[in-house]
Amino acid sequence: MSVESKSQLAYRFLRERIDGGRYVPGYRLVLGSIARELDVSVVPVREAIRRLEAEGLVTFERNVGAQVALINETEYLHTMQTLSIVEGAATSLSAPHLTADHLRRAREINERMRRTLDEFDPHRFTELNLEFHAVLFEECPNPHLLDLVHRGWRRMQVLRDSSFSFVPRRAHESVDEHERIVSLIERGAAPLEIELAARMHRTATLDAVLAYQSAQKASSETDAAASAAAPVLAATSNEETP
Repeated sequence: MSVESKSQLAYRFLRERIDGGRYVPGYRLVLGSIARELDVSVVPVREAIRRLEAEGLVTFERNVGAQVALINETEYLHTMQTLSIVEGAATSLSAPHLTADHLRRAREINERMRRTLDEFDPHRFTELNLEFHAVLFEECPNPHLLDLVHRGWRRMQVLRDSSFSFVPRRAHESVDEHERIVSLIERGAAPLEIELAARMHRTATLDAVLAYQSAQKASSETDAAASAAAPVLAATSNEETP
């Protein structure tokens, strides 16, 4: 049985926290603090961070340091825009084929999602989110459209397993929107109304994530500017001291 190296320990520790949503995109990775928490030197932590950087999960910027990588904004935008269109259409086509049992199952899943909000687990929420939507779109009679929906969800998992880890307030809005979609299907709303409700539900998450991304970028730029200015201010202060 192989013994886990300190570098592997640091890598696993960081990867679990990134995947688990404790270290959200933009989170600063301070080597010394992590090393003290793991009771190791900074060397294995630095090695672990380099490995995560190679995997695209961590970035390193001068005057900022290591931080959890932000989502690739362009890829996320395109994937979510596409998914909103194809999933909206698939949900609309699926609606006439959904039985009372389908809607009961969807509501049960949504209620489980609502119960997770008090002690929020973004990854569990994301799992339930896919389970909920699958109930509504899997009866789509168009296999080509359904394949595009499945591809979109898989692409989302590659980009970031859970968007809700860094926009948790969006989760509360999401469960309310789920109930509205189910209610529309239940009362036999027009296909276009169902499609647009499902599409807007998806784009609302996109908007929340992009707003978060923009705020994180602005914060990083401000911090970097402050760090760059600090030596200049200190030198000026020293020159003025009699």
